Amino acid sequence: MNEAAEAAHDTADTAEAENADTEAAEPAQDSTEAAEAKAEAADTEPEQQPTAAVKRGPVRMVLGVLKTARPRQWAKNVLVFVAPFTAAQITNGGVLVDALIAFAAFSLVASSVYLVNDAIDVEADRAHPTKRNRPIAAGIVPVPAAYVAAVVFFLAGLGLSFLANPQLAIVLGVYEAVQLGYCFGLKHQPVIDLAIVGSGFLMRAIAGGVAANIPLSQWFLLVTAFGSLFMVAGKRYAEIMLFERTGAKIRSSLKKYSASYLRFVWATAAAILIMSYSLWAFTLREDSHHSIWPMISMVPFVIAVLRYAVDVDGGTAGEPEEIVLKDRILQILGMLWVVTLAVTFYL
Repeated sequence: MNEAAEAAHDTADTAEAENADTEAAEPAQDSTEAAEAKAEAADTEPEQQPTAAVKRGPVRMVLGVLKTARPRQWAKNVLVFVAPFTAAQITNGGVLVDALIAFAAFSLVASSVYLVNDAIDVEADRAHPTKRNRPIAAGIVPVPAAYVAAVVFFLAGLGLSFLANPQLAIVLGVYEAVQLGYCFGLKHQPVIDLAIVGSGFLMRAIAGGVAANIPLSQWFLLVTAFGSLFMVAGKRYAEIMLFERTGAKIRSSLKKYSASYLRFVWATAAAILIMSYSLWAFTLREDSHHSIWPMISMVPFVIAVLRYAVDVDGGTAGEPEEIVLKDRILQILGMLWVVTLAVTFYL
């Protein structure tokens, strides 16, 4: 009897202990779940806070619009000074003012294209590891605001162009139309995309001549056109080489190209570029009373093209302005070339 009672007592104690453990475990589990829920809420809050701050921050949105306008890309617009320089008119005060107006007008119009492009590609940019930080993709600049800003930039550039020459407005209008066609689908068409991007550089050079009412020679246009194609095809070639080496994501139009085809395009463009410039140099020699400096200018020019081709062939060519800013030898060659032309036109 005593042994049975003791056994029953032990069983009861064991049951009470198990119940106590269970009750102690349940609050612990509840506490763990509460902690997890609190942690999830804490993780969610930092993501929501910037969005709310962005919506309430017009100053930040304006800064985002300015960033999307890509002022660093305005360096390309120095091409508007090429025509006045090669016409020996850059020291003319009136011509210089017109060229400066063309520079500012083209910068505004080009920025309007960048705004539209980023607004169209907003969903694709959000899925991209780096482009998702762009102001429109990040939600800093709403898509409707980007379109409104694009219209404002375009109208401001168009209005500014009339201060130099009404025909400059026509060049800007054509540029805007062509680039919008690129943004809305032509950028996915092989060969067409190369031609459109290259035409942007050509139109910048034409804008400088039109703004200052300077006639453009056929050699000037050929050198500018094939120089533009050389840089654009080289950039695409570098991108596709990077894709083949690393598997990095590339633009959809590049999937329709092969590296050998792009190599053929930039090599052909380089050959025609050098030939056109050489023929132009012979023409300049005759116009400058048989000065030897146009012939000398061919040396730094050809070496600079070949130097640039080294980056292209290695698949490391990025934006043209970035290559120029990083390559000191290329900068020296460019300065020597400008000096030889300056002596040709101004001495």
